[in-house]
Amino acid sequence: MKWVALAAMVLAVQPAIASQDCTEDAIIVFDGSGSMSEMGFNRLDTPRIFEAREALHRIIPRIERLRRLGLTVYGPGAARDACENVTHHFPPVAGAGARILSVIDELAPAGPTPLTRAVAEAAEALDYTRRPATVVLVTDGKETCGGATCQLAAHLAHEGVDLTVHVIGFKVRAEHFDWGRGVNVGAETAASCLAETTGGQYVPAETVDDLVSALSLTLGCPVYGVSGAGQRKTPPG
Repeated sequence: MKWVALAAMVLAVQPAIASQDCTEDAIIVFDGSGSMSEMGFNRLDTPRIFEAREALHRIIPRIERLRRLGLTVYGPGAARDACENVTHHFPPVAGAGARILSVIDELAPAGPTPLTRAVAEAAEALDYTRRPATVVLVTDGKETCGGATCQLAAHLAHEGVDLTVHVIGFKVRAEHFDWGRGVNVGAETAASCLAETTGGQYVPAETVDDLVSALSLTLGCPVYGVSGAGQRKTPPG
């Protein structure tokens, strides 16, 4: 009976595994703005960038085996207008793990948050009007350079062949803390409309484990044996 039950379980998960699609190129748009060096309101937490590095080291080596990845970082840079500091480190390539980790390990967070510009340029790099692609935006807050994020979302959805933008809100903090309830008021990045409009997912993450899970889910690949990621996740749609 045990073998019958096991066989039934295998058959049950086969359609889900078959539906996993890691053939689309993906670009990770990473928040390198100054806020990524900040700690919690009580100054006792680890800077966000340290936790983000740990999460990427845990998950990227597994994901790179399954799909081509590229990397865009916004925040630090030498542009006269800091809101133009968007760096496309490389387009989607096979075996990109070591290159991604090297950039993030050397990243010194600085500058404002031109996330709308960064996502728009990543979409262009993916040739989004001609072929399907995925953008995964990792951000700890809101646009601070005047970008019309939701307007961009509508444009990408209308003009794109099949561009999906996922948004991971990592330790997003609202401007006001409700001391009575002990929570941040409205702690969700406005960039969530990018996901909502393009058929992606907005995933909040507070811990390293959360971020590992969020990257596993939004990159849409069957990743097994990842501490913190739990079980294989089925991609949206």
